[in-house]
Amino acid sequence: MLNLISLRRFMVCTTLIFFSGCEQQGPASEHDYYYSGIYFGKYFTPFYKKGIRDGCTTSKGQYRKSHKLFQSNTDYNQGWFLGRNRCKDLLVTEEDKKKI
Repeated sequence: MLNLISLRRFMVCTTLIFFSGCEQQGPASEHDYYYSGIYFGKYFTPFYKKGIRDGCTTSKGQYRKSHKLFQSNTDYNQGWFLGRNRCKDLLVTEEDKKKI
């Protein structure tokens, strides 16, 4: 009987610890920017967000860049590099598909 109670306590504690790691760290703000399931930050201009989207698309294998904005707009330029670097791990290559 004592072992059953100990097992139940262990299971409850383990479950609580497991689910506490999934808890969001504070309320989501309307200014938070997510793209492709990745959190990028807060308070970006529309050009910065467009740069993130284009850079992320590029890192996934479909090249996308507005060369005019890239040359003339710092927000777009920085957003493009941020998107490309943060989304790199989402690229699935043909070799990865063969491993699956």
